[in-house]
Amino acid sequence: MYEYKMIQIPRTLQVTAKTQDTALASLMQDLVNQHAVDGWEFYRVDSLSVMVPAGCLTALFGARETYTQYSVVCFRKPR
Repeated sequence: MYEYKMIQIPRTLQVTAKTQDTALASLMQDLVNQHAVDGWEFYRVDSLSVMVPAGCLTALFGARETYTQYSVVCFRKPR
């Protein structure tokens, strides 16, 4: 049996031209190493979509629901 922990990754990552090729990998490496210290093992990354319906008034003017994609890092450790 495992215990699981989920960490949401920021949707956007601001980078410089110098770090654009390695910024995401560095973020993930730091995140995994930070949680490994506490005994958490990296398990996987999941992509989830969230739908937000248009409000009543904005729907009257043709607004539609919006979808946003999120990534979540899953860690696990034995109970």
